[in-house]
Amino acid sequence: MATPTTRPPARTTTTAARAASNCDPNYSGCVPVDSDVDCAGGSGNGPSYVRGPVRVTGTDIYGLDADKDGLGCE
Repeated sequence: MATPTTRPPARTTTTAARAASNCDPNYSGCVPVDSDVDCAGGSGNGPSYVRGPVRVTGTDIYGLDADKDGLGCE
């Protein structure tokens, strides 16, 4: 008699999970991973833009938190 095998559940990727994987982990609120990100409506030249506010949770690699209060694009 063969021993029954079990398979792990199929992995499903939600739209939110796919989107989150393209978000920079240094920010809370989705800031896209790109060569440069600027605040929407500001004077930056992109190529990507984000509407804030976004919380800086790591290193502010895109310089979105000009006043260093932990919130960018406010």
